[in-house]
Amino acid sequence: MTAQPSRTRRLTKTLLGAALVFAGISHLTFARKDFQAQVPDFVPLEPDTTVVASGIAEITLGTALTVAQGKRARAVGRIAAAFFAAVFPGNIAQYQHRRSAFGLDTDEKRLGRLFFQPVLIALALWSTRR
Repeated sequence: MTAQPSRTRRLTKTLLGAALVFAGISHLTFARKDFQAQVPDFVPLEPDTTVVASGIAEITLGTALTVAQGKRARAVGRIAAAFFAAVFPGNIAQYQHRRSAFGLDTDEKRLGRLFFQPVLIALALWSTRR
């Protein structure tokens, strides 16, 4: 018999999935310019193309995270954690180049944002394990 994830983990997984869907929608609509500020210079695509592609990925990943159960949920959790790690250079670029977006208009705020990404990675992994 396999243990069921706790109610707190299921809720966290659902909320994280919903947050990803919301972020993905915002990539494609009202926050598109802000997300362009996070695209690192080394990305070979146009910033808008990168933002649209990552928005679609977030919607897809968030939906999968919300509905996946069991082994699939664990796999999606690992993919979400990898995604959060993969986009981290964008947060670093925003800090390094002093790009204001999302209300992160000081070096202190941009630096503080960097410490949030490991939390997202941890939540993706924790909320999808048994």
